[in-house]
Amino acid sequence: MDFHEFYMGNIFDAYEYLGAHLTEDGAVFRTFAPGATKIAVIGDFSEWQECPMERVAQDGSFWECRVKGAKAKMMYKYRIYDRSGRCTDHCDPYGFGMELRPNAASILRDMEYEFKDDAWVEGRDACLERPLNIYEVHFGSFRKPEDRADAWYNYEEMEDILIPYLKENGYNFLEIMPLNEYPCDESWGYQGTGFFSPTSRYGSAKQLKKFVDACHANGIGVIMDFVAVHFAVDAYGLANYDGTPLYEYPNEAVGDSEWGSKNFMHSRGEVRSFLQSAANFWIDEFHFDGLRMDAISRAIYWQGDPNRGVNGNAVDFLKNMNKGLKERHPNVILTAEDSTAFPGVTKPVEKGGLGFDYKWDMGWMNDSLNYFRTEPKHRNTEYHKLTFSMMYYYDEHYLLPLSHDEVVHGKATILQKMSGDLPVKFPQARAFYMYMYAHPGKKLNFMGNELGQLREWDEKRQQDWELLDQPQHHAFHDFMQGLNRFYLEHPAFYECDEVTDGFAWLDCHQEEKCIYAMLRSCPTEKVAAIFNFSDQEWERYQLEIPGIADLKLLFASDEESGQVQRGEGDAFLFDLKPYSAVYYQVL
Repeated sequence: MDFHEFYMGNIFDAYEYLGAHLTEDGAVFRTFAPGATKIAVIGDFSEWQECPMERVAQDGSFWECRVKGAKAKMMYKYRIYDRSGRCTDHCDPYGFGMELRPNAASILRDMEYEFKDDAWVEGRDACLERPLNIYEVHFGSFRKPEDRADAWYNYEEMEDILIPYLKENGYNFLEIMPLNEYPCDESWGYQGTGFFSPTSRYGSAKQLKKFVDACHANGIGVIMDFVAVHFAVDAYGLANYDGTPLYEYPNEAVGDSEWGSKNFMHSRGEVRSFLQSAANFWIDEFHFDGLRMDAISRAIYWQGDPNRGVNGNAVDFLKNMNKGLKERHPNVILTAEDSTAFPGVTKPVEKGGLGFDYKWDMGWMNDSLNYFRTEPKHRNTEYHKLTFSMMYYYDEHYLLPLSHDEVVHGKATILQKMSGDLPVKFPQARAFYMYMYAHPGKKLNFMGNELGQLREWDEKRQQDWELLDQPQHHAFHDFMQGLNRFYLEHPAFYECDEVTDGFAWLDCHQEEKCIYAMLRSCPTEKVAAIFNFSDQEWERYQLEIPGIADLKLLFASDEESGQVQRGEGDAFLFDLKPYSAVYYQVL
């Protein structure tokens, strides 16, 4: 490894030098700890007795030890002595495996695996002109073993459970909440301790590689959530790693996050090299098709607060990381979970942007859900919550998210957010989803949304699959399957997402009737989408669509909708049922 470039923050493969690596007769251990006075590696191979590490490299900030007889699956830790003489046992920051919580030892891993997905990797891209329909999953609570209610299916077992479900339901991408090792189940992986360690909750690194390979063999892309903003405070992790704040800010005012974790100090080149290498590791070693970067607003602004100003060092880090990842993997998807109005998030770095492919459209999500929470009689005053998104849409490349964050912590599920009692929630949800899929932007749905879940997500429980025994939920699930397939099969809904000619309002001034009409277009087809989000039936609603010969019904939110007649000139007459949506092929 080039130590100068490591300090400059330009390394993307530090894990090839640092960490624990198996050799022909044992293993070599290396760690970066400039503030330590003494370090030893302890583990199964030495009956947990100290094997002294020696300073290496010119400045003595790197430590190394070679241990004969060390083998794969053996556990180890670094015993680090600080300047006061106190010692703390740490897991390996660059380790490839870790014990299941509450234990914290790192595990020697044989990382060899022969992927069979060369054609897939070569043919993938960022899907700007292709459909991107993402199913977001928390790996441990999709399904749980009946005979192991307190455990989880492993990566290999999930091949036969999750992949067929994705294909049957019309999702072409899977997004998995963080799979790095983490100590607290309730953090869902967003407060990590092992940034290079696939969580042992679900098995080994090889098993995860096999799962990703199987997804690719079945035409499913895989994205993983990645956290480059903060980390867990557990004493065995990164916090005060060498007796000093090596990875975090020394000042608590900016060093402690709102989640009780530690913020990475992005101004340090060593930290940048660590995080860039971790991001590259998941793509290079596991063949993930992309990363969804969490909490980007907390990197752009100090503590995520625009009033505190832009964190220039963190912004520079994002640019350098994204540029470097794209140079090494030009066809992966990099997505920012960012709720700010910071410009150029999806603009290339060479043009002054941050270099992401997509930005989550949190404004669209909040406005849309707030609209559907509103009683129908008051929706006339909230009418333009559903049109505002197109005022800024072409500023970035957007993804429309209905993620795990919207169905936890007292927020209610997507179905529950719909106004009124249960019988009217279902038709509203169907119409809402048809609006979402007709709206420009790629799609993301969290698991359970497609069931019409009525219980907020809990990481300790599997999804309420028994709901499918109830006719309303079964019908809603069938509807969502059909809508997903429609999206994948109709290029008008995805091919020209980023082109202004791909979208037009046909009618967005029916405030009193809560009717909306839009046209989605691409070179091979045009689809008109009409929505009635009121609780009233509107007969003979007149809509002019110039130059159109006829309309053919393609998809409807219910069996009674879709009646259309030709009026005079370019006008068409529609009978719109309450809480309904219809798609028509334009002929």
